[in-house]
Amino acid sequence: MTLIKSISGIRGTIGGKPGTNLTPIDAVKFAAAYGIWLKQYSKKEKLTVVIGRDARISGEMIQNIVVSTLIGLGIDIIDLNLSTTPTVEIAVPMEKADGGIILTASHNPKEWNALKLLNEKGEFLDAAQGAKILEIAEQENFDFAEVDDLGIITRNDAYIDIHIDEVLDLPLVDKEVIKAAKFKVVVDGVNSTGGIAIPQLLKELGVEVVKLYCEPTGHFPHNPEPLKEHLGDICALVVKEKADFGIVVDPDVDRLAFISNDGEMFGEEYTLVACADYVLGKTKGNTVSNLSSSRALRDITEKHGGTYEAAAVGEVNVVTKMKANNAIIGGEGNGGIIYPESHYGRDSLVGTALFLMLMAERGGTVKELRDSYPSYFMSKKKIELTPELDVDALLVGMENKYKDEQVTNIDGVKIDFPENWVHLRKSNTEPIIRIYTEAKSQAEADGLADRIISEIKEIAGI
Repeated sequence: MTLIKSISGIRGTIGGKPGTNLTPIDAVKFAAAYGIWLKQYSKKEKLTVVIGRDARISGEMIQNIVVSTLIGLGIDIIDLNLSTTPTVEIAVPMEKADGGIILTASHNPKEWNALKLLNEKGEFLDAAQGAKILEIAEQENFDFAEVDDLGIITRNDAYIDIHIDEVLDLPLVDKEVIKAAKFKVVVDGVNSTGGIAIPQLLKELGVEVVKLYCEPTGHFPHNPEPLKEHLGDICALVVKEKADFGIVVDPDVDRLAFISNDGEMFGEEYTLVACADYVLGKTKGNTVSNLSSSRALRDITEKHGGTYEAAAVGEVNVVTKMKANNAIIGGEGNGGIIYPESHYGRDSLVGTALFLMLMAERGGTVKELRDSYPSYFMSKKKIELTPELDVDALLVGMENKYKDEQVTNIDGVKIDFPENWVHLRKSNTEPIIRIYTEAKSQAEADGLADRIISEIKEIAGI
């Protein structure tokens, strides 16, 4: 059982004792801290917060607690009920609200839940704001509203429809072009809200939909992280149905993975590559992803005459870098598409529409599309260290060892070699260095990771 408090919110497992799990008491405490911070931040007399949740079993309980806490602070609530992370993100500015909360533990299993916190733009809070909320929660210096000043709830179940309309209205999305392609697509909604939103979007675009696990019961039929080892059912069904491809989303619909027509993974890293390929082919511009994402995005961006930049890991860091560099598309290698023409948040609905446009205009199969992109392979390993070892000093040692290479140290140490790269990051919670590598073959990626592990051990004297 775990409770993780971080600058991006609070998440934990349901049940157990307060302070060690996400209990009702912890939900009250952190919802109140967010409400108090929002009052200080906005300096407004009357506040409104948008709240939505994924379909996980604990969602309704946590939602009732969070909503009641904010009402107790005198804050009005716009309740979207079952929703998606990107839907709540677009609802906040559309409603001219002061903030938003998404109740979801994203790709974590069903025993987890979390409060994801948004500002008035529908974007995640920055590090300083998150730290302030943690401080308020620790102090528990809450001042609740008197009876005549309690907040009110307005329920709005229309926002998934509104979100879909927003996607259809994007200049680079042409409903008739997609409809004419007569696609057949299998959708795995992992029994959460993606099972509502994605099939509905596809039907609006004239796509034939085969549903798999699209009932929003919260009983996830497999591990909800969209990785190959969890997706045997949809891979088989795509082949059986002779579908053009498959779509998989995580429970809150901000991560998007495709299954090729041959039943193989398209690759989460390549979701962003494909969407960027389409957007850059229509609009000249720059891209951003995080330091641990595939080099393939850089290659595609440069092919289209744009500039690629890497941000520190974390959506808020990617968004900050995108704004600074005027990037027209960006995201993360975990299947997160950020398209500012819509909003600054990872959005599987937007990603799905852009991918359908690419396929409709290019023709051919999804496998042929994947084969047309630069092929890279990743290795993700870790090295466990004893607590007394100075992890920062080890990373500095590696940086110095490779000072003649292209080195980035905004988030751990990333070393770019001509044909491959390695990214070293320390864990915030345990004495571990995570080692991510990418190369032109799996053997080369694994070999580079093993070599770097040996070199770290040598520097550490272990």
